[in-house]
Amino acid sequence: MIVCGDVGGTKALLAVADPVDGRPRFVFRQRYECADFGGFAELFARFRADAAAHVPSLGGGCLAVAGPVADDGLTAKITNLPWRVDAAACGAAFGLPPVLLANDFAAAAAGIAALDADDLVTLRPGAPLADGVRLVIGAGTGLGMAVLVKDGAGFRVLPGEGGHAGFSPQDETQLRIHAALLAEHGRVTWERVVSGPGLADIHRILAGETHAAAAIAEAALADSTSAARQSLDAFLAAYGAFAGDMALAVMARGGVFLAGGIAAKILPALQAGPFLAAFDAKAEHAALAARMPIHAVIDGELGLKGAALLALGKS
Repeated sequence: MIVCGDVGGTKALLAVADPVDGRPRFVFRQRYECADFGGFAELFARFRADAAAHVPSLGGGCLAVAGPVADDGLTAKITNLPWRVDAAACGAAFGLPPVLLANDFAAAAAGIAALDADDLVTLRPGAPLADGVRLVIGAGTGLGMAVLVKDGAGFRVLPGEGGHAGFSPQDETQLRIHAALLAEHGRVTWERVVSGPGLADIHRILAGETHAAAAIAEAALADSTSAARQSLDAFLAAYGAFAGDMALAVMARGGVFLAGGIAAKILPALQAGPFLAAFDAKAEHAALAARMPIHAVIDGELGLKGAALLALGKS
C-alpha cells in the first residue's frame, strides 16, 4: 500500500491507498483544515496517528503540494502558507525512504487518467485530437496549471506556474480591478484575480463589500441580478480569458480540464456565464480556441488520485 496526499493552502487530503489493477483504492482517507495546525509536520503527525490501524505494510508514497518542489525533490514550500514539506521526514514517519513530492497540479494532471465519465461535466465537446496536448487548470486558494503531453502509450506531466504570470485586463471592469490591485500589491498576477481570494477582492472592489468567496458565489447563484453575480461574472470572464490564453500557448487540442476547488461549486455559472465567451475571445485565433474541448472536473479527489498514481510510477 502507499501513502498519498494533496496539500493545499486551505485543506489537506491524506490517504492510504491499496493499488488494484494499477488504480488507487483508498482504504483510509482524511481531510484536515490547515488552519488547525501550526505547520505541516504537526498535521502529518496527526495523520500518522489517525492512519495507524490502516498501514500494516507500505511500499512508498507521494505528496502533492500547492507550490514548487525544490530541484532535489526533497522539500517543497506551500505558496499560500509559511509551511515547508520535508520528503525525508514524511517517509521516516512511516518507516519509508523519502516520499515523492509533486506540484499539486502535476498530480491533478496525473489524476485525469483515474477519472470516470461521470467525474466530468463537458462544457463544450469541441473537436478533440486523441494525441493532443491536454491542459489541466484550476482556481482554488491559488491558481494552478499543468500540461499533459503524449509520451509513448501514455501522457507525461509537465508542471507549470502560469497562474503567476501577469494579469492582462481586457475590458473596463478588469482595468478597474487591475488598478485597485496594483495600488495594493504592486505586480498583479492572474492568481490575484482568478482564485478564491481573487473573487473576494473583485467583489470588494466592484461592490464595496467584504465577504468570503464562498458566500459571494452562493449569493450569485441564488440571484442572477445581484451585485454578487456581477462580481462572479467578472471572475468568470477573467478565468475564461486566462484559460483560453494558456490553452493557445500549449495548443491544448486534447482538451482543457477545469479542476481546483471552485469549478464544481459554481458549475451553473460556468455553463451559463461569460467563461466560454472569454475563452474564445482570441481575435484571429477565435476559431482555433473554439475547437478546444472544455471539461469541468467534479471529482474532489482528483489531486489525491493523481498523487497515488505518481507514487505507483504511472506518470
